[in-house]
Amino acid sequence: MLSAKNVSKSFGGFQALSGCSIEIGAQSITGIIGPNGAGKSTLFNIVGGLIPPDAGAIALEGRNIVDLRPDEMAQAGLVRTFQISRELGQLTVLENMLLASSGMSGDSVWRNFCSPSRVRAEQQHAIAKGRALLEQVNLWQLANEPAKNLSGGQKKLLEISRALMLDPKIILLDEPTAGVSPLMTKVLGETIIKLRGQGLTFAIIEHDMDVIAELCNPIYVLAEGRTLTSGTFKDVASNRDVMHAYLGKVA
Repeated sequence: MLSAKNVSKSFGGFQALSGCSIEIGAQSITGIIGPNGAGKSTLFNIVGGLIPPDAGAIALEGRNIVDLRPDEMAQAGLVRTFQISRELGQLTVLENMLLASSGMSGDSVWRNFCSPSRVRAEQQHAIAKGRALLEQVNLWQLANEPAKNLSGGQKKLLEISRALMLDPKIILLDEPTAGVSPLMTKVLGETIIKLRGQGLTFAIIEHDMDVIAELCNPIYVLAEGRTLTSGTFKDVASNRDVMHAYLGKVA
């Protein structure tokens, strides 16, 4: 589904990524772990089109996507969420969902006058789609609530649901359980597994090893901007180089 090969990126004198490579198979939940400063978020920012790489190749289903903008990435089927939820707090939950709809005729002032029936039909379709997705994550009862009133876990569910409005093929999740209660962490995990069963692909950056162990296979370990190793959770947890990266050579 997605491949990143020999990706490098520096910021001034700091080498954030140096020849980093990962492969994400279709309908997998791929985990990306590593100590702070390993380059995980930088990799996501490059793959998601927020910043360009200095070197390397990135392909989605064999298509080169290095030069695409984030909105073009989304149109191609790649969407990402962020560690800190980016909901528009003054808008309702449903309005946040509708903002993700793309290619709406109503975006054009002219078509609102020339094709009002088409605009209304598309709006109703988007509302129905948003409702179905919110029902799927048990947020529909909060559809008219300002998004700022949601709990941390509910905001993460809203981010995932908003991403689904774009009919993605792959979703990059940056620490989806950070700051989330144990109960909502369980709900998020169940939601991700259910969506994978519906054909979606996920890549997850996560520091909670229980979440990684439960959800992810394969797992890539990054350290100092490089891919240190990959494999099952058992493989990487028993790898001496991984222990060194996390705990230091004394380990």
